[in-house]
Amino acid sequence: MSLDTQKRQDVTYFTGTEVEHTAMYGEHTLFVVGVQPCNEIQKRADAHGIKHLYFGTSQSFAPESDADWTAWENMIKALLSAGYWCTLDYDVFYVKEVLELGFDEHNNFVNMISVKLPYIKQFNYNATLKLDDNTWGDTNSGVWCHSIHSLMDRRVYTDWRDYVGDEVID
Repeated sequence: MSLDTQKRQDVTYFTGTEVEHTAMYGEHTLFVVGVQPCNEIQKRADAHGIKHLYFGTSQSFAPESDADWTAWENMIKALLSAGYWCTLDYDVFYVKEVLELGFDEHNNFVNMISVKLPYIKQFNYNATLKLDDNTWGDTNSGVWCHSIHSLMDRRVYTDWRDYVGDEVID
């Protein structure tokens, strides 16, 4: 089954193979939209023999209040502590706040930091992506510059057509 963005937002849980090139590439995965009760997540994961949970599915990570942040933190930390591998897909806008939650203290946590860069193939060969700091010398030891052309390596590319085979379970 192929789920487009709208269909993905209309479901709460679906299973499939992780197709994005992370530490969990190829793993049978439970994709979770929004914040859900931990016991419900565990029940579904265990019923399908799944050890990898993907949070923020369908760009659903968008905390606005302290209560939202607490709900995300409690859900993910509980499941990390229960031994599940947890990926959180979030916009680069949230990097500082996600780091402050302490998920990176767990070796079974995967940051999926989403940087929207539309029209990437229209840039010329000289285009460069600069991994920068807030300001000079604030939190990083320097900057990293990568040719956009070299970043678009086939070995780490996932075509939209690869997002198929998911099974809606709720």
